[in-house]
Amino acid sequence: MKIIIDDLDGGDVLALLEEHLSDMYATSPPECVHALDVNALKAPNITFFSGWKQQQLAGCVAIKALDAQSAELKSMRTAKPYRGCGVASQLLLFALEHAKMKGFSSVSLETGTQDYFLAARTLYKKFGFVDCGPFGSYSLNPNSHFMTRAL
Repeated sequence: MKIIIDDLDGGDVLALLEEHLSDMYATSPPECVHALDVNALKAPNITFFSGWKQQQLAGCVAIKALDAQSAELKSMRTAKPYRGCGVASQLLLFALEHAKMKGFSSVSLETGTQDYFLAARTLYKKFGFVDCGPFGSYSLNPNSHFMTRAL
């Protein structure tokens, strides 16, 4: 898979992010959806990556700098045709390597507590993430599951 820094201007990427936001709002109460829209993902403290297989969008992930030592994983999404093919694992490993290369000492994330997010939580645990409390501007709520990993 070819993983690139993406400028968030391509139609395939925009469609995948719209699907992502739609699923988040369908799964969680609106006040508990922490997925970012395209404009928010273009912030200077966020690096957005897209993964491609045979010129087809397979997935995406972003790293958001929280401070000089810590980063947050955002917008992790696998395109439907590529689910169960290892795309998420490849994107996650790439994002963690990028964060390490940028000098971050930890990467944290927020995901949902609903069954819909079980596969994501399982993947993160497989790659060394452990449960933690809220970080950054998050607050404790029953719909958020927080995890972190040292690099």
